[in-house]
Amino acid sequence: MNSRERVKLTLQHKEADRIPVYPIVNSVSRQMLGISYEEWTKDVNLCAEAIIKITDELDLDVITSLVDLSVEAADWGQELLYFEDKAACPSSNKLIKSIDDYEKIKRINPRETKRMSQHIELCRKLVEARGKDKPIIAFVFAPLGIASMFRGVENFFMDLFDGPEKVHACLREITETLKELCTALIETGVDAIMFDTLYASQTIMSEEMWDEFEGIYMEELADHVNKQGCMVMIHNCGKGSYFDAQIKRMNPIAFSFLHYPAECSSYKEMKEKYGDRLTLIGHVDPGWLSSASIEDVEEECKKEIDTFKGGGGFILATGCEYPAPLNLEKAKMIVKVAKEYGKY
Repeated sequence: MNSRERVKLTLQHKEADRIPVYPIVNSVSRQMLGISYEEWTKDVNLCAEAIIKITDELDLDVITSLVDLSVEAADWGQELLYFEDKAACPSSNKLIKSIDDYEKIKRINPRETKRMSQHIELCRKLVEARGKDKPIIAFVFAPLGIASMFRGVENFFMDLFDGPEKVHACLREITETLKELCTALIETGVDAIMFDTLYASQTIMSEEMWDEFEGIYMEELADHVNKQGCMVMIHNCGKGSYFDAQIKRMNPIAFSFLHYPAECSSYKEMKEKYGDRLTLIGHVDPGWLSSASIEDVEEECKKEIDTFKGGGGFILATGCEYPAPLNLEKAKMIVKVAKEYGKY
């Protein structure tokens, strides 16, 4: 059974030969080529080569196109900082300097902008190289996260109260652009679009506020993707993520998580509530991995498999991206446990 067959059964909540596995090792893949994070980020050919090489080296079951969360924001003109060993991020020179500047944000063509067009090309390369045997998931940052990068989080939250209509106008332009980005990504042959709904969790804002400022746009984006015959998935590594609100708006086939959702008090309850309608992807803690022993990693993976394995619908993964400075020893252990302990 190859990875595509294994994941297909898992998404149907059927038991394959074993659980699929994919620690999110995109950024650490640069180690395979001995290049910096900045080089990996900016050169789509090296980025694709590294991701393909690490996928083969670890024998992963899924490939995702995550590079960093600034891909979309950069193409509206947000200045970024690039680093040797960590992801690019917005500089302190914000594109939106006052509440009136939201009107600067107009829809753009992602096929023609620098970073989004590279992301499209990355997906094309991944599909052409390994799409026959492995599912390819394109990663897209949701509108609230993008808009906050233009303004800075603290000021952005104030603007939600002081000028909601201005923020909504900006979010509308971002959403229309993301629709076109999703269409271009789907045209490359990817199997799913995974939206990062970072703000839909108790650690950031209320469920009602998320639904008002992003839920309505995520429903449009999910419908747009589904109508083109592509699967919708969600990634949210926030604590107390609003599963019910996001499911209502987006009806995803799978959810990538770190913590159990706001509606549950344990991972066991999470499995009982959502395990028959969502494929759950997670949830080894990347921050914990940095200090954990290899034996701790093995035991944690076994514990997670025991909780989520039954009846299919579970993919063992990290709850967010594998630490960029870490070597691959612990990623290899995650894969090893899935292959051996995760058998059906």
